[in-house]
Amino acid sequence: MSNQTSFNPRELGRALRAERRALGLTQRALAESAGYRRQTIVDLEAGRNVSVQTLFAALSALGKGLRLMDARPDPDQLSSLLDAPDED
Repeated sequence: MSNQTSFNPRELGRALRAERRALGLTQRALAESAGYRRQTIVDLEAGRNVSVQTLFAALSALGKGLRLMDARPDPDQLSSLLDAPDED
């Protein structure tokens, strides 16, 4: 998850799947390492409702963590977005 920002469970699931694949892990291998069933990893990667403990176990098994950040644009970024010329 190289600096990927996720705003919903489906995006987070896609990011986790991409990271798992980049590490050469199967869903089964990740599940065993995290202490869950393969179907639980399938559900997590699909953005389905899983527990926070499941998410943290999967992240840990991938060697990743969770960082909270402000996703709102800063004022300078916002003004540049609002001042962008129209493309007709």
